[in-house]
Amino acid sequence: MTASRLALAALLLPAPLLAADPADTPPAYRLPTQTVTSPKSADFAEPASAAATVFERDDIERLQVQSVPELLNRVPGVVMSQAGGRGALSGAFIRGATPTQTLVLVDGVRINAAVSGLARLEFLDPGRIERIEVIRGPQASQYGADAIGGLIRITTRRGESGLQPRLRLAAGNRGSFERELGLSGGDGRTRFDLGASQAESQGFDRSSDDRGRDADHDGFRRQALDLTLEHRFTDRLQAGLNLLDQRGESELDDVHRFSPGDPYERFAVSSLAAHLEARPTDAWTSRVEAGHSENKSENRDDHNAANNYSFNTYRDSLTWFNTLRLDERRQLLLGAEWYEERLNSDTDYAESRRWNRAAFVRHSYRGEGFSAEVGLRHDDNQRFGSEDSWSAALSLKVAAATELTLSYAEGFHAPSFGLLYYRRTPLYGGNPDLSPERSKSYEIALRGEHLQTRWSLSAYRTEVDDLIVIASRPDSFFTRPENIDRARLQGLELALSRDLLGWQATLAASLVDPRDRDSGHTLPLRARRNLSLDLDRRFGAFSAGLGWQAVSSRYDDDTNDHQIPGYALLGLRGSWQMTPALKWQAKIDNLLDKDYSQALYDRPNNPLYTSVGQHEYRQDGRSALLSLTWTP
Repeated sequence: MTASRLALAALLLPAPLLAADPADTPPAYRLPTQTVTSPKSADFAEPASAAATVFERDDIERLQVQSVPELLNRVPGVVMSQAGGRGALSGAFIRGATPTQTLVLVDGVRINAAVSGLARLEFLDPGRIERIEVIRGPQASQYGADAIGGLIRITTRRGESGLQPRLRLAAGNRGSFERELGLSGGDGRTRFDLGASQAESQGFDRSSDDRGRDADHDGFRRQALDLTLEHRFTDRLQAGLNLLDQRGESELDDVHRFSPGDPYERFAVSSLAAHLEARPTDAWTSRVEAGHSENKSENRDDHNAANNYSFNTYRDSLTWFNTLRLDERRQLLLGAEWYEERLNSDTDYAESRRWNRAAFVRHSYRGEGFSAEVGLRHDDNQRFGSEDSWSAALSLKVAAATELTLSYAEGFHAPSFGLLYYRRTPLYGGNPDLSPERSKSYEIALRGEHLQTRWSLSAYRTEVDDLIVIASRPDSFFTRPENIDRARLQGLELALSRDLLGWQATLAASLVDPRDRDSGHTLPLRARRNLSLDLDRRFGAFSAGLGWQAVSSRYDDDTNDHQIPGYALLGLRGSWQMTPALKWQAKIDNLLDKDYSQALYDRPNNPLYTSVGQHEYRQDGRSALLSLTWTP
């Protein structure tokens, strides 16, 4: 441990736990707040310095999103990249970090796949979700590996008092249909929610060169089920169970072959969480959580045997949280975590199992004019050994409605099974010599409320050592994961929310410079500028809304030879509460029918692979959806 770390920890030993005031929450989704309260318990809260955006159930319904990535597009510092071909990288780039450097939790359970390191966010049904928190910046001091860029925490639907059924039907162009049925209920001690849904779409052709079988439409089918059960035995003891299961088929393009086949993927993403929480004393809350998650991917192709393979990963976990309220100003969080990852595949891997053990502590203090916190986590990884992650923050009240926060955090990311071991050949596959990625982040943030406007401004810088990139090989069509010595991720984020002539306006903007410090090149697939604007207004039983998103150009490769143009998208939405029990909703996305892409692919120009042509993955054009919801 360096002397500078010890000095910083000593300086920031006291720290805050500032609870957000619900009365200050605007009708639109929340801007980055000083505190994000965990859905598990009010005693388990994120650090007060964390920049976060929160989407509640009302936001999900009002925005009429059909996927989790649609929500994430509205978060400052988040850029989505979606491809349509086999093996293509897609996911959320938070503050320039890769999607594998973002940890995704569903009811406290990790759902990042052990093979790819990705969380299949595109498969999650927003109808099964109660709340989404997007926390930006490293969270390794509490959550360990995979949280260099940030944390996405998803909470499934929760029960309400009484007995409340719900039914939703929706239809749109491209053969899109959605059906949802649910029932929630409860009393003073027991609550439950049970829901099921189906969604399907004929899709569209994501490849742009229309080669052979790739000229067909790429359909999608999904079935989802969620169950939540919570019971309070006494005022000091409660337990709960959460289940989320989503599975279906997704048709793909075979874009990296001269003679494409007709592949499709059978997927399953599921999580099971159980908890027991006790309050032995007024000052001590203890909670034990057990979790199990599965990511299954079975790829099949009747025309190309090389596209027949499967990856099934499983993760078991156990976490113990303890919150001690030392006095009115100080709080101590102590915890321990264990999880094990297992791989079952028809592809040969040098290793198929590994475990991780960890212990963490965070001390927080809240004073009159300042607050501070310091956290430490120690991880012991079976493959990579021990790792310590520190975080610290100092918050100063610089004016009546303005707060300044200075923070420092460390992070690390252990390479996935796929990056290490997949198809170990000289030409193509994983790299067993990869080192873990390590990061140090510095951030300064101002937050306040002035002139009836809630605002947040953040500047950050993250230095990453041994960043893993999929490097192009100048002498070959193939690529290989490699460590680069140094990368720098720095940027600015701005978020505003206010009432504007009767319209609730929410704006998010970000500038990011993700750069390979050795070559000077911009890291691939990261747009350097993006802006999102939502306007909503209610007119009695009617409501109307507008969403606009602008994204700058990005590079598709690590050498910056191929650039993807930027784009701007406009969407409209509206609703009519026809009766207290019946509600109509309609939306049009990409109203101006813009052609745009978020990634490129290389198609061989001949069977010998001696040259390739580069093409764009297509994104969806103008689309419409009409839905009817019945909640008696």
